[in-house]
Amino acid sequence: MLSLLWLIPVLPLAGFLLLALCGGRLSRHQIAWVGCGSVGTAAVTTGLVAADFLRTFPDQEAYRQTLWNWIDTSGMTVGISWCLDALSLLMVAVITGVGFLIHLYSSEYMAHDDGYARFFAYMNLFVSAMLTLVLADNLLLLYLGWEGVGLCSYLLIGFWYREPEYGTAAQKAFIVTRIGDTAFAIGLFILFTQLTSLSIQEVQSRAVEAWPVGSNLAMIVAALFLIGSVGKSAQLPLQVWLPDAMAGPTPVSALIHAATMVTAGVYLIARMHHLFALAPMVQEVIAVLGLVTLLLAASSALVQRDIKRVLAYSTMSQIGYMFLALGVGAWSAALFHFLTHSCFKALLFLAAGSVIHSLHHEQDIFKMGGLRKQLPWTFWTFLIGAAAMSGVPLITSGFYSKDWILWSVWASPLSHQWIWFGAVFGAMLTGLYSFRLIFRVFFGEVRTTPTGESGWAMRGPLVVLAFLAITIGFLEMPHTLGHVTLFSDYLSHALPTTDLLPDIDEGSEGREQLAVTVAALLGIGLAALLFLPGSLLATRWADQSTEHPSMTLLQGGWGFDRLYDRLFVRPWFTLTRRPHDMLDRGYEWLAVCAESCHGWMSLTQTGHVRWYAASIAVGTLMLLGLFAL
Repeated sequence: MLSLLWLIPVLPLAGFLLLALCGGRLSRHQIAWVGCGSVGTAAVTTGLVAADFLRTFPDQEAYRQTLWNWIDTSGMTVGISWCLDALSLLMVAVITGVGFLIHLYSSEYMAHDDGYARFFAYMNLFVSAMLTLVLADNLLLLYLGWEGVGLCSYLLIGFWYREPEYGTAAQKAFIVTRIGDTAFAIGLFILFTQLTSLSIQEVQSRAVEAWPVGSNLAMIVAALFLIGSVGKSAQLPLQVWLPDAMAGPTPVSALIHAATMVTAGVYLIARMHHLFALAPMVQEVIAVLGLVTLLLAASSALVQRDIKRVLAYSTMSQIGYMFLALGVGAWSAALFHFLTHSCFKALLFLAAGSVIHSLHHEQDIFKMGGLRKQLPWTFWTFLIGAAAMSGVPLITSGFYSKDWILWSVWASPLSHQWIWFGAVFGAMLTGLYSFRLIFRVFFGEVRTTPTGESGWAMRGPLVVLAFLAITIGFLEMPHTLGHVTLFSDYLSHALPTTDLLPDIDEGSEGREQLAVTVAALLGIGLAALLFLPGSLLATRWADQSTEHPSMTLLQGGWGFDRLYDRLFVRPWFTLTRRPHDMLDRGYEWLAVCAESCHGWMSLTQTGHVRWYAASIAVGTLMLLGLFAL
């Protein structure tokens, strides 16, 4: 079955081609079968390949398959080659599994949209590009998938292109992520010129042999790769595109946030962990960026009115936890949080889509309320997702993955205590903004009457994801709660284990877990006190539409959009909107110079042979004089 590996990225690509070429001739029922079936078949193929791979695992740590040589010139040989190991199998399982559930949900959510075939074509291409990214055995093929998800994000964010603001949001996402992509490409050029390879395995082994820890080249390449990662994963300072990306349909938001684009940066750093281990200063920057991003995003999520923007900022915050784990060398902890996050974040977006769908596409949480009884399936699944994201102890997957990260931060020699305190404060903010959403949307009086629960094509994925959001965390449990290490044992064949401080005592982990638990429950308790209708302070916080500067700052994501607008966008527009911008002026000067030279040279065209003969003689004498010198 391992020989079927190539089918996993090809099946969604085939679905895209069929829908792009023949979608106008197919009925909506047939379109849904092609769109969902291609990804569903890829998920089934993933299961078959995984079963065959795990039979020989860990004796066979990686399986490689080369279809053909893509480039073979000037010492560079790059093939269309796939690599299946513990890390890529995890990513593929999430992309195809969660991706199929999102496609199934979309078949009902988008049923009445005019661009039904175009939507599924773009979604299939998105999944295929992400699968190419995570299965690639060389960095150039990985970069092809990297650019593919960037293109698909542009197409899907601007799916409703007749609305100008949606097109603007798509352009913003495309342009901002191009900054990171350019840095990533420069890093690839440096790697190839210095190490003469783009194979992921070879380039890292050669880097370890050629570059000592802390060398300049290792630092430069790692920094360039980090810039690429923060662009794709919406981390500081390239995070501004993600909140506006909510312009796309809700299933698109679920796919981008849970299973595809924003996790690409996390995957790149984890995949190139040997390279980043050679640049400890860059690793420290990764941890600091993750911490700052998770705190800034969590504080912004507290004051958003749009239900999808709350979830967008929460994604930035949770990805920040993953970056924090990567920065302190807790590679497996970061990937475990990726796994749990993919389940509860897809659940939250799809449940939010169910709310929006039933309220005639209303997204303002201040126009919602009292939906607990009208939408019971949506309420309970949304509650499970919010509890998992908040890290409700013992019963949710988010508790186990977040606790693993925070314990690694506390016990890692690469970390500092102030980073741990900041991350714990972020856990409290997560509980606060998650349950603010629950209390605003599902409790209190009904402000907008819903049409009722959606069909099973939308409810089914919610139930499956809610089940996973509760149970999948039991794959890895700490020493104090049973010591289950299934996930870390599995990933230990692809990623190094976390180094801990030698003087950590046995009771430290229990105290750390208690602190994390208290922080999560404190956040939920504060949310109940401030936002639960009928509570002591709820009336005081009933309206957050105030124009107070601090509120405006938080609602605008700490003013980064305004800053970038004044530093880059406005000066560029000012330059290009002039009647004669600098480029046009340069071409005009070139034309004037050519015209002047023509005028001067034409003076020599007298028509007198004597003048021409004298000129030739003088020129000949001048050349002879030069040669004589």
